[in-house]
Amino acid sequence: MSIGEILAVLRRRWYVMVPLTLISLLAGAHLYRSVPVAYQSQSSVALLDSTAVAELAPAFGNPISNAGGSLVVTADVLIRTLSGTDAARDLQGIGVTDPYTVGFAANTSGPMLTLTVTGTDRANVLEETNKLTAFAGETLNALQAAAKVKPAYMVQTAPVVLPQTPVPQMKSRYQQVLGVVILGTTSAFTFSFLTDSLLAALRRRRAAGAAPARARGRRKPWGRQLDATALLSCYLALAFFIPSNLTLPGMGGVGTPANVFALLCLFWYLAAWITGRIRPAPGTRLPRVVMCLLAFSVLGSYLANAMRGSSHKEVLAADRGLIGLLVWVSLVVLVSAGIQDRERLDVLLRRAVVMGAVVAAVGFYDFFTATNIADSISIPGLQSSVAPITTLDRGSFTRPRSTTAQPLEFGGMLAILLPFAVQQAFDPVRRHLRAWRRWGPVVLMGGALPLTVSRTSIIGALIVILVMVLRWKPERRWAAIGLLMGSVACFKVIIPGLIGTITALFASFVSNSDSSTQARTVKYSAIVPYLTERPLFGRGFGTFLPELFFFTDNQYMLTLAEMGLVGLIALLVLLFTGIHQGGAIRRLARTESDRELGQAFFASALVSLVIAATFDALSFPMFAGVFFLTIAAGGSYLGFVRRAAPEPATVESPCSSASQPPADRSRVPAP
Repeated sequence: MSIGEILAVLRRRWYVMVPLTLISLLAGAHLYRSVPVAYQSQSSVALLDSTAVAELAPAFGNPISNAGGSLVVTADVLIRTLSGTDAARDLQGIGVTDPYTVGFAANTSGPMLTLTVTGTDRANVLEETNKLTAFAGETLNALQAAAKVKPAYMVQTAPVVLPQTPVPQMKSRYQQVLGVVILGTTSAFTFSFLTDSLLAALRRRRAAGAAPARARGRRKPWGRQLDATALLSCYLALAFFIPSNLTLPGMGGVGTPANVFALLCLFWYLAAWITGRIRPAPGTRLPRVVMCLLAFSVLGSYLANAMRGSSHKEVLAADRGLIGLLVWVSLVVLVSAGIQDRERLDVLLRRAVVMGAVVAAVGFYDFFTATNIADSISIPGLQSSVAPITTLDRGSFTRPRSTTAQPLEFGGMLAILLPFAVQQAFDPVRRHLRAWRRWGPVVLMGGALPLTVSRTSIIGALIVILVMVLRWKPERRWAAIGLLMGSVACFKVIIPGLIGTITALFASFVSNSDSSTQARTVKYSAIVPYLTERPLFGRGFGTFLPELFFFTDNQYMLTLAEMGLVGLIALLVLLFTGIHQGGAIRRLARTESDRELGQAFFASALVSLVIAATFDALSFPMFAGVFFLTIAAGGSYLGFVRRAAPEPATVESPCSSASQPPADRSRVPAP
C-alpha cells in the first residue's frame, strides 16, 4: 500500500477521521486543564559508621554495617525495607500518603540515598519529604535494635541535602495528554480504513460482474508502492546506524528511533490488512502463533505487577515492556505476514547482512583506536537513556561495541547474523559477484567476534562453525577447517596476546576462578525468592530493574523473575520454534542452496538459545530486533519451501507431484 493510497483513503473518509481527531484534541485539552500539576521534592541522606566499630574487630561491631565490608550493603538493606509494604503502611499512618521512592543517589558509589515524594499539594509534599527523611533514620535504628546492636556501634543517617522546595513536574501531565491524543488519532486512523474496507466490500458485492474501472493515469511519485521489505530495511538502518542508547525523551530504553518506526509500520500493516491489500501467505502462521503465547505471558505478568502494589518506577518499566512487546509483534507480523514474495525476503536478509557487516567494521575501528565511536554521535531530539559508558577493557584490549549498547550485544548480534553471511557467500545465485562482495561480510563479522574478548562471542562463533561446517561436503569442510586454523594464526601474529587472553578467559571459567563467572552464579540463587513469591507470571515484564535489584546477566533467570514459569516456557517455545523451522527448511528443501539456508536458520536459532544464558539478551534493542526478525523470516521461508515441496506419494497416486502438475493430476482417472 503506497503513501498516496493511504492519503486517498483518509481523504475519502474524512467524516470519520476529522471528528474523531477533533474529539481526541478536545479531550487532550480538557485533560490538560483538569489534571492537577504534580510537585516533587527530594532529600539525600548518607550513612555514617560509628567510631567504636573501627576500634574492634567486625565480629564485635555492628553486623549490619559490616555485612560485606561496606555500608553500601547497609544502604541496600535500608532501601529494600523502606520500599516494602510494611514501611508504606507505617508511612501512611504518619501522613505520607503520596507516592514516594527510595534509591541510591545518582552518580555516586557510596552509601548515599535519595528520597523522593511526588504529589499535587506543594506544601504537603514538602512536609511528607521531611517525614520520610526522619522515618528513614528511625527505620535504620529499628533494624539495628532488632539485631541487638549496642548504641555505640549503630550506623547513623546524616542528611546531606535537606528536603528541597517542591518543583512542578510537567512531564507526566504532558505524557497523559499526549497519550489521549495519540489514542484518539490512532482510533480515527483505524476506523477510517475499516469504514473504507466495509464500503468497498459492499460496492464489490453490488457491482459483481461489472466491467473493471478505467485504468488510472500515470502514478505520481508519492504513489510508488511500499512493501514490508522496504519498511523493514528502513527499520534495520535505524537500528544499526543510530546508537542503541539514543532514545526519544521520556520513553527510556525502548524509545529508540527504530522501535518507534516499527510501531508506525504496524499501523501501516493494519491499514493494508483491513482494506484487503495484504493477506498473509499460506504456511507462515507458526511465528505469529508462538508470538501470541509470548504476548499472553507478558500481559499476564503486567496484570501481576498491577495487583502487587509495585513502585512508580516498576509501573513505568512495565509500560515500557508493553511498548517493547508491540515492537516485537510488529517485526514478526511484518516479516511473516507482510512479505508475499520470496525474492523480497531474500533482499531483506541480504540487506541485514550488509548492514551488520558495516556495524562490524565500526567495531574494528573501535578496537584498534581504543575508542567508542558511538559516544561521539549526537542527534538533535534524542538523548542517552543510560549513563555514559566508559571504554570497557579486558586484559590489554579495548572491547568494541560499535553502535550497540554493550560489547555483549555487539557480539551476540553478529553471531546470529554470521550464518546468513556464510550462506549468502556460497549461494550460487550470487556467484557472478566479485569475491570481496560475497566474502567481505563473512570476514568482517567473523573477525569482529574475537575482538570483543567475551565468552559470549566465542561460544556463538563455535556454534556457527560446528553447525555449518559439519554439514558441508568433505572438500569444502576441510578447506574451511584449514582456513579457520590459518585465521587463528593470523590473529596470533597481528594481535599478540589476544588468543592467550581468550584462552585464559575460558580456563578461568572452567576452574571457576573468574570473578565475572562467580558474580553470575551467586545471583542464580538470589532469583529463587522472587520466583517462589510469584511462580506463574512473575513480578512484571521489564520491572526487574538493576537500580532496584541487581543485574542477572542471564535471560532465563531474568525471565523467571519477571514473567515466571509461564514466561520461561513461552521464551523456550519461541527459541525451539526457530530451531524447528531451520530443520524443517533443510528437510523439505529441493535445492542445495535452500538446504544451506535452513542450516543457517538452525545455527542462528541455536546460537540465540545458548548465548541467552550468558547475558540478558532481550534487554538490548538491537539484538532483540534482529532475533525476532530472523525467527519470523524462518517461518516465512518455511511457508515458501513447503509450497514448493512435492506432495508425498499416496496409495491412490503413487507418483509424487514433482513429475505431474496438480492441475493435470485431477484429470487422471482413479485406478
